[in-house]
Order: sequence, then structure tokens, then C-alpha cells
Amino acid sequence: MKTAKDYLDAANAAVTRISAEEAISHHGKGVFVDVRDSAGIADTGTIAGAHRIPRGMIEFVADPATPFYNEALQKDAPLFLVCGAGGQAALAGKTLADMGYTSVTNIGGIGDWKEAGGPMES
Repeated sequence: MKTAKDYLDAANAAVTRISAEEAISHHGKGVFVDVRDSAGIADTGTIAGAHRIPRGMIEFVADPATPFYNEALQKDAPLFLVCGAGGQAALAGKTLADMGYTSVTNIGGIGDWKEAGGPMES
């Protein structure tokens, strides 16, 4: 039987994680996605220009065969995922990689982004 740690370890092994400072250098050059729910985003704000796609919807929003598909999510587009601390971003990133997305990066938690001076919006 798998545990949450097993899933997280597999996700961290499959998805590259970069520092907030490095992620800031990519801002405006890729698709940024905040995978937290709307309450989390309302509490802290999010990355300027980020798509707000809760982790629980990622499969639907990333699949062109569903009515929820977001055209910003192209299979070869550089995708940068953020969440509260990095765990949900890793799990969502693994899902996207499993769905054929080729450039998925975990940028960790929104607090790190904010602390590094990354651009924010409400």
C-alpha cells in the first residue's frame, strides 16, 4: 500500500524543482500556474499573471478532450508550478508529466517567491 510520502517522493523524483530566485528569471517566459485552491490564493495573493488551476482540476484543465481545457497549457510549453510549500506543485507536475507535458518545473511555495521579490497580484 502506498503512502502520501511515496507519492510525494515519486513526484519529487519526476519533476525538477528550482529556487524562487531562478524561477523569477523565467517569469514572463513561460506559463506560471498556482495549483492552490482559491482560499489559499485569497489569503496570500499569487504570482503576477499566474493561471489559477487547483490541483484537483489539473487533469481536466490539461486535457484538450475536456470542456475545461485551458489552451495556455500546451504539451511543450514551459510550465512553472507553485503552491503553498511545494508538495502540491510536485504532485500536479508529476500528473502533467504523466499526461505528456515535457517541460514542467516545481518552483516551490508562494512564500519563497514573495520573499525573493517575485511579482505578485491579488
